[in-house]
Amino acid sequence: MIAGRWVTSLAAAGLGVVVVTVTAQSIDRFHWWAGFVLVPGALIAASGGPLLARGGGRAFVGYLLACVGGLVFAVGAMLMLGVMGRGWPFMITLPALAIAGTYLWRSPDPLPRAFHRTVALLALNTAALGVTFLLLVNDVLDFGSTGWWGAFMMVGGVIILANGLELLRHRIMYRAQAVTLAVGPAVIAFLLGLRFLRDWPF
Repeated sequence: MIAGRWVTSLAAAGLGVVVVTVTAQSIDRFHWWAGFVLVPGALIAASGGPLLARGGGRAFVGYLLACVGGLVFAVGAMLMLGVMGRGWPFMITLPALAIAGTYLWRSPDPLPRAFHRTVALLALNTAALGVTFLLLVNDVLDFGSTGWWGAFMMVGGVIILANGLELLRHRIMYRAQAVTLAVGPAVIAFLLGLRFLRDWPF
């Protein structure tokens, strides 16, 4: 069973390397030296697969290895394809998605769970920011001189506020203090985002 998981994981890693290499050669953008980044990334990601499949405490370690390997693999793929100039926003989106995915191992206690959920949702918001950058870099979107990033700051403020207020329904110690700590940064982030979005001078 364990050997089968390793074989499957390594086979998937090898397939990924082959697909990127063949694609780069077919479009005449093959940079062979990028293989020194691509292949280690695939192997690191493959090492996390069997641990992730076993579940339990080792699954989190496997998830971390898979995410780190996936990021290294993505860098290698962009270098081999020669698209780093237009693909760099993936370096915002992919780590953010990796952080958001850790919510699968959330705490049963309301207070740390709310904090973890806030971080995970902020990470999703950051991933959306990366996608927006990707569309802008590739001339799919054009917001002109608008401070569009303010909208993401406002969303971040709403996320912090909503998760802080959610604690009110739990009978836990330091509930009021936790909500107060959430409201302050939430209001500041929202107002700053509104200021950038509306281009206010103050």
